[in-house]
Amino acid sequence: MKVTVNDEAVEVEEQTTISALLEQLGFPDKGIAVAVDWSVLPRSQWHTALTDGAKVEVVTAVQGG
Repeated sequence: MKVTVNDEAVEVEEQTTISALLEQLGFPDKGIAVAVDWSVLPRSQWHTALTDGAKVEVVTAVQGG
């Protein structure tokens, strides 16, 4: 199935969870926020399986000013 991550198409297995997707794509364990279909999800919901066509946005926190 296909999902979109930060405006790029990604092919994933059925029932792939958000946390599995993040690991597959090499995102860090900490310092990120995730939104799926325009809703920000708390880390406690990252075990949720993605659906075909889901739009995922991953934002990495950076320091600076």
